[in-house]
Amino acid sequence: MKSRIIGTGSYVPKKVVSNFELTKTLDTDNEWIVSRTGIRTRHIADKQSGETCSFMATKAAQQAVDDANISINDIDMIIVATLSADYKVPSLACLVQEQLGAFNAAAFDISAACAGSIYGLSIANSFIVSGQYKNVLFIGAEMMSSATNWQDRNTAILFGDAASACVISSSNDDKSGFIDFKLYADGRQHKHIFMPQGGSLEAVDEEGIKQGKDKLFMNGRETFKFAVRSVTDSINDILQKNNFNKENITFIVPHQANLRIIEAVAKYVDVSLDKFLINLDKYANTSAASLMLAYDEANRNNKLKKDDLLLFLAIGAGFVWGASIYKV
Repeated sequence: MKSRIIGTGSYVPKKVVSNFELTKTLDTDNEWIVSRTGIRTRHIADKQSGETCSFMATKAAQQAVDDANISINDIDMIIVATLSADYKVPSLACLVQEQLGAFNAAAFDISAACAGSIYGLSIANSFIVSGQYKNVLFIGAEMMSSATNWQDRNTAILFGDAASACVISSSNDDKSGFIDFKLYADGRQHKHIFMPQGGSLEAVDEEGIKQGKDKLFMNGRETFKFAVRSVTDSINDILQKNNFNKENITFIVPHQANLRIIEAVAKYVDVSLDKFLINLDKYANTSAASLMLAYDEANRNNKLKKDDLLLFLAIGAGFVWGASIYKV
């Protein structure tokens, strides 16, 4: 038994914020942002008009189910990767279940930050290949604007809001589907990207809000170095384990964090940047949503062909990261 993606979907908010708009409140300029990140615009949700994290997730999920040409009642499980859910309790997955009417499905969230995409796909794959479930709906949904300190130039330029989804189903076709996953973690690096306040260790207080402790902090220099090294190693590991080489890969689908990270990885593994599916210039870093946002865009633009071999890559706070090989 194998698992394969049979439908994809995504949702991005209507509001687009350009780099030029950010320069009105931040000490930066468009050229500086583009040269260091590759980002030109990002989409920002408008909660006042109903664009909540659960709303975005449900819209992406409905698209994926429609694309898969199955009934909502066929969904056995809903997995959502997010760090910006509507509530701490209950899970975003339960809200999506209600909004979809998918009451036959089990539902839960996972917390793996930007690597929630690769971790979530791996979990979905495991439930399928074990024979426990037939159709798993995986969603990556983030309202990163709610976790961003908009006065901090180092992070405010990086993030955007979006949701992406896919239906992963059982398949007897040995020639397509997920081939392998490799997941990693190094908790020693946890303070390079973290949110100091808001957990059980330290509640949000007035002074913390003034200092931005209720928002994401990032050590950009250390994050960059670790990301390039670890993602490069994960590529070599998974290719070697499965007896593939880089020439076998049709496209690489990376987490859309920063163009400089992607360029550095491409250089170290000696792969043309043309092989990478990149859309961060339009959407910025949408955390757990970014991987399948890029895949869905390629899918809907008919860029993916039967028998294409794809390499999925993601890394997030923790640090946690991983890679997967998938055959279309």
